[in-house]
Formats: sequence, C-alpha cells, structure tokens
Amino acid sequence: MRELLENVRRQAPLIHNITNYVTVNDCANILLACGASPIMADDLEEAEEISSICGGLNINIGTLNQRTIPAMLAAGKQANALGHPVVLDPVGAGASNLRTETALKLLREVRFAVIRGNISEIKALTQGSGTTKGVDADVADRVTEENLEQAVAFAKAFSKTTGAVVAITGAIDLVADEHTAYCIRNGHPDMSRITGTGCQLSAMTAAYVTANPGRTLDAAAAAVCAMGLCGETARRRMTEQDGNSSYRNYIIDAVYNLTPEALEEGARYEVR
Repeated sequence: MRELLENVRRQAPLIHNITNYVTVNDCANILLACGASPIMADDLEEAEEISSICGGLNINIGTLNQRTIPAMLAAGKQANALGHPVVLDPVGAGASNLRTETALKLLREVRFAVIRGNISEIKALTQGSGTTKGVDADVADRVTEENLEQAVAFAKAFSKTTGAVVAITGAIDLVADEHTAYCIRNGHPDMSRITGTGCQLSAMTAAYVTANPGRTLDAAAAAVCAMGLCGETARRRMTEQDGNSSYRNYIIDAVYNLTPEALEEGARYEVR
C-alpha cells in the first residue's frame, strides 16, 4: 500500500474527468489532495485532445445528458488508443433506461481498467436492469459477512466478463479481478451521508491506477483503503457542532495529510 501512494505523490498524474456536476468540485479537490492533478473537460470538441495530454480518464455518468455522452465515448476510445487507464463510475445504473443503456454502451465500446460502483449499480450492468434506489444501493443488495463469499464470486465473474478490475463499495468493499479479491473493511457509515464520496473515490482510483501501471488490482484496492481510512480519520475529528458539510471537508483534509506509512498501517483488508 505504501508504495502505491508514494507513486501517486511522486508522479502527480494528470487525470481527465468527465464527471457529474453535483460533485465535480469535490472530485477536483480530492485529486489535488491525493497528489494528482485534475482537468475537467466534457465537450466533444475537446474530449479527445484533453485525453491525449492526460495520463488517465475518469468517466462518471451521474448527471447524463445527450451532449456529454458522445464526449465520454470519444475520450474513452482515445484513452484506449493511447494505452491510458479508464475508470467507469456507473452512477445510478438501473435507476433509468438512459443510465443503464449508456453504461452498457460504454462497456461495449471502451475498455475499462476499473469499474467502480455500489452493488446495485454493478448488478444492473450484469442484468441490464436493476433495483437501484436513485444513486444508492438497494438495501436488499448489501454485501454482508453472511453473503460475502457469494459477493466475491460475483465480483470475480464480472471482472472476467469485462476484463476490468471491479470495485464494489459499501459496508464491506470488494476489489477484484477474475482471480483475486480484496475484502476491505475501512470506512465509516456516515460517509453515506455525504453526496459524492463515491465520485471522489472513482477520481482518486483513476489517479492510483495511472501512477501504478501493471498493478491495477493493487492500486484500486489501495485507493479504496485510503478513502475508507480517511473517512475514519475525518469522523474522529468531528465535534457536536459539525455536520455532513464539515465531514466532507475533513475527508479531503485527511486525504491531503495521509502518509504512505499511515495507509500501510491503517488499511484493513483480507485477500481471497
């Protein structure tokens, strides 16, 4: 874990983000906090050009519209042509036909290094429909200790189908390729009360995998551990007067101040 964060800080990768406008500022700040650099560009006229000068690409479908979908496809194909890693965050897949169909089209036409979402979103990609509640996971889909083995097998199978590392985040986070899965237990339940922690994580994941070529699984797992660990650190800082707005800022501060040593010591995971 230590080396993976050190590589992000040393290389300061430039990450192209086509992300949703609810959390775009937070995504930019989390990238700066972890040691990377953000650029936000979602117009078709510049999407390919911007992807050409960046090291990695983060595509988030949280606020889809007919203007940005072609830009996502163009940027993704250009990143593929240049060998740059691409992360997909299928926000709300399963909640509407547009979201689900767009995510599936992206999967058909772009090769992704990592697909990161909650369990309901990932299930929607495998089934073509889902029970996603807005952009949140359906309670019936939660990964628990009781269904962990089944969830691990599901993540590995989806990774085999897509060729991407699959990161499923929730109470227990799973990061898997077709052979190996990290089961991660960092984080705090209050992180779900902030709009955008998942979006921030996807942006940060793009930075980690870009800075660690050839180690996509480990890098994605390190990003998930780092975000969860920083959620714990930030929660301990809160007072009775603080709410979810303060918590969001404290998480960004914690990412900024996270040391490779602290990540190495604080990451709680097992490999299956």
